[in-house]
Amino acid sequence: PVQEVAELTGFPEMLDGRVKTLHPMVHGALLARRDMPSHMQALQAHGIETIDLLVVNLYPFEATVAAADCSLDEAIENIDIGGPSMVRSAAKNHHDVAVITSPEQYAAIIAELKSTGGKISLATRKKLACDAFTHTAQYDLAISQYFKAQLSQGFSDEISFSFKCKQVLRYGENPHQTAAFYTELNPPADSLANATILHGKELSYNNLLDIDSALSLLREFGRPASVILKHNNPCGA
Repeated sequence: PVQEVAELTGFPEMLDGRVKTLHPMVHGALLARRDMPSHMQALQAHGIETIDLLVVNLYPFEATVAAADCSLDEAIENIDIGGPSMVRSAAKNHHDVAVITSPEQYAAIIAELKSTGGKISLATRKKLACDAFTHTAQYDLAISQYFKAQLSQGFSDEISFSFKCKQVLRYGENPHQTAAFYTELNPPADSLANATILHGKELSYNNLLDIDSALSLLREFGRPASVILKHNNPCGA
């Protein structure tokens, strides 16, 4: 059974959907510590039921602004406010609340719920909280980068980046070192981050370094070209 948020809060959605979950009936239910009698008494006094599992899919800001015809007004309306607020509340109170922020997490959580009779372990809730704070940080970073691009006033005082792990490499710069390959969240189509391995063994750090250098050199040509490298040095072009 599904209950509308407005029915839960007793307050209608307003301002074209800008305000609907920013309410004590929601955040009190997420933030209340179950091990503190004063918190539970406060919930009882105000008729608030606890929320143990929060599932939120944020407004698709990055996908929206990626469209060539996206207007500033459209971008602004796709900045989620209530979603990140709920996610942060649940993640802060992960001792009692589990928060899911990606469909990719659904299968593992459903499996755990089935295997434990409806419970989610503290270890899982802590991992989910970490993922949640990472998710909202990346979301805010995307919004910040969009506005910086809109301003276009030279160099910023601060600059931030967010990357995801694409693969663990065979080894690092030397065989005894470990390494991993991290990429931007939305890398350019014609970049090493989107390249496909056709055959051969796993790549090492040096392999990726050579490929990246080869791509940089290829971009110097205005027509089809071929580049051969070894240890980051072109021996033929």
